[in-house]
Amino acid sequence: MSDSDIEEKMSTGSGAVESFDDNFEESPEKTPEKLPPYVRGPDAVDISPLQDGGVFKEIKRPGAGDEQPMTGDKVFVHYVGTLTDGTKFDSSRDRGQKFEFTLGTGNVIKAWDIGVATMKRGELSVLLCKSEYAYGERGSPPNIPPGATLVFEVELFDWKGEDVSESKDGGVVRRQLVKGEGYLTPRDGAVCEIHLVGRHNGTQFEDRDVTLILGEGSEVGVVDGVEQALKKFKQGEKSKLQVKAKYGYGAEGNSTHNIPPNADLEYEVELKKFEKSKETWEMDTAEKLEQSEISKNKGTDHFKVGKFHLAKKYYSKIVDMLKNEESLKGDEGDKRNALLLAAHLNLAMCHLKESNEVDAILSCDEALKVDPKNEKGLFRRGTANLNLQNFEEALHDFKAVLEVDPENKAAKNQIVITNHKIKQIRDREKQTYAGMFQKFAERDAKKEQSQPPAETKLSSESTSSLESDAVVEEQPPVVEASA
Repeated sequence: MSDSDIEEKMSTGSGAVESFDDNFEESPEKTPEKLPPYVRGPDAVDISPLQDGGVFKEIKRPGAGDEQPMTGDKVFVHYVGTLTDGTKFDSSRDRGQKFEFTLGTGNVIKAWDIGVATMKRGELSVLLCKSEYAYGERGSPPNIPPGATLVFEVELFDWKGEDVSESKDGGVVRRQLVKGEGYLTPRDGAVCEIHLVGRHNGTQFEDRDVTLILGEGSEVGVVDGVEQALKKFKQGEKSKLQVKAKYGYGAEGNSTHNIPPNADLEYEVELKKFEKSKETWEMDTAEKLEQSEISKNKGTDHFKVGKFHLAKKYYSKIVDMLKNEESLKGDEGDKRNALLLAAHLNLAMCHLKESNEVDAILSCDEALKVDPKNEKGLFRRGTANLNLQNFEEALHDFKAVLEVDPENKAAKNQIVITNHKIKQIRDREKQTYAGMFQKFAERDAKKEQSQPPAETKLSSESTSSLESDAVVEEQPPVVEASA
């Protein structure tokens, strides 16, 4: 955590050191626990970047393996913090809960970012931290005096890379090798120059320089997982990526690279430089309309080859650019409405291709706000409702199509199909009920054979009543297609 934020983090217990200010004030007679003062041993090493003695590390128990956490990893540790005289001011062990933080991002004091980055899994070490690498000249009263040198015993348990997938499902995990520069990151539309190394099960299948427009990586063979990660990169950054199959080559695999179906991939990616794309708010009306037309054409190209998830990206860009441009009039207003209508309709078709009927209906609803009598919007919404077995809604939509175009053969055919499905369901219901009544009748017949005549008469009446009820249950006629 940054020095400016540290006191607040300490007092809330969410930082590297949790203060016990409240307990201290409420119980002034209670003195902090005192441990034996730490004496720096001969094996302590200066690990400060400037070799100025600001951070010494002494390993008490070596860790396993050679791997160490990287910038951006979430690390899990236990720690005990003391002053140089042994006064304990904080301990995650006392709380019985491991502390976790993101390494190398300024979320903890400088000494921690430096020291934990040198540790291995399972390692137990002591960090001796001068004030300029801890809480500075201000300290954190009343528990940490101004200019205090601090001692932390830290045990590193584990770490994991940063999930940079858009859906946060662990499908794209980043581990930084080299930090980037500045604060800017590329967005969709940015021109990125990258170096890309891809591996599957340790075997390298590509090593190349690539220039791509972010969001259009598939056109130059860059998988979706790499594109999602690049949106988190800063210029000059180099990182390792673990990409799950759904963000790589998916169920199809890639025969050119000998990647089998459903294969997870590993990449090493360097963002050499990028040119920032214009934000929507930076565009004038003409630019928005022009970019929307380009996006529509690119989306259609992807749709034609079955890349529906990529097609949706482009159609969604149109919606984002034009949805708030209701005030446009004349030719510009007409063009805006035509592009927005096409985007919603095409999104609906993509959703139908992916069997996502709920989102297809939502897209059709948006299209019909632009043009309430649009045949494609009504027909596609009807198709989605039919697939969901919302038969009444489906019939309503298909009949609405015929009101616009009485000769629409597809709508007439869908009405016939819908009525047929309704009839099938009702026939199944009748068979189910008939079977139930037959079982009741057989049961009552057995009772007639085993019970006295008086009781048999009652049972017969009961059966007759059930059969009578069954006759009364008439179903409404099937809706016919209108001419």
